[in-house]
Amino acid sequence: MAVDAGRTGRPTLAVVGATGAVGTVMLQILSHRADIWGEIRLIASPRSAGRKLAVRGEQVEVTALAEGAEEAFDGVDIALFDVPDEIAEHWAPIAAAKGAVVVDNSGAFRMDPEVPLVVPEVNAHAARNRPRGIIANPNCTTLSMIVALGALHAEFGLRALVASSYQAVSGAGRAGVDTLRQQIALVAGTELGTTPGDVRRAVGDNTGPFPEPVALNVVPWAGDLRADGWSSEEMKVRDESRKILGLPKLPVAVTCVRVPVVTAHSLTLHARFEGEVTVAKAREILATAPGVVLFDDPGAGEFPTPADVVGTDPTWVGRLRRALDDPTALELFVCGDNLRKGSALNAVQVAELVVRGA
Repeated sequence: MAVDAGRTGRPTLAVVGATGAVGTVMLQILSHRADIWGEIRLIASPRSAGRKLAVRGEQVEVTALAEGAEEAFDGVDIALFDVPDEIAEHWAPIAAAKGAVVVDNSGAFRMDPEVPLVVPEVNAHAARNRPRGIIANPNCTTLSMIVALGALHAEFGLRALVASSYQAVSGAGRAGVDTLRQQIALVAGTELGTTPGDVRRAVGDNTGPFPEPVALNVVPWAGDLRADGWSSEEMKVRDESRKILGLPKLPVAVTCVRVPVVTAHSLTLHARFEGEVTVAKAREILATAPGVVLFDDPGAGEFPTPADVVGTDPTWVGRLRRALDDPTALELFVCGDNLRKGSALNAVQVAELVVRGA
């Protein structure tokens, strides 16, 4: 990407939504990756204006995202957005009109045919075609599996997918994390979970963003209601996987489940391919795929879990098996930090991809 990088000779980056949960992780990631940036501007809601946040070892003051403050994007080459859909819908085109390439983490543009949905390890080429000046970042659940799935698809040719997610409460934001911790405090040291409704009575109305108690429980729902009983989260995984892999008619069935884990989503995958597959070849592919760690020795008790994966960047894969009744299908368990590769890291990687002109 040709940019006017100003006096530093390096591009200017804006982080919009810098004070949020994902924005905070973005700043950490930017502070630890190779420093390719000139100025980094931090932008957030007016209530956060004036705060100072650490990035690259320096304290940077937050600028307000407010009507009449469009000049915040003057001279910005790339803008990372992590804000609600309606805010992204309004401000991302403004930033793009100012000349920035926007990498948006909301759901506002993911299925727009003029906006590429990019995972650098899977479809980096898609980032080159961005007629609206916007690149979308996939949903955290999709990102928790798609790097491993994309590597297998490139070799075997995916023809159908059945997935079940086990999603951490941080996928619902800070309110989700606060709700779980409050509920844990209510049930800790008790005999709850042994009779019908006892956990619900203890928790009361304190279910936060979830329809049911999440402590001592699993909740088979994430997102909003869609047609025929599907949830918005399930539809996102289906639609986004199709777009990223370039398989618009791929049969996909998803069930999303919320579990009492703070951070790191997990999924079980039943993936059917064009021809017969072997575990040996699948292991070879996954062991060498960028962004993937194969951690799979059940006999030694080795398989990924959220408690071990949280805070790391790769997609971890374990429990790799060929389906018992279908020689074209693989069963696997994947696990990834939903705030890192599932959100902030992928957005930063896309921004770096654009800078390289790849």
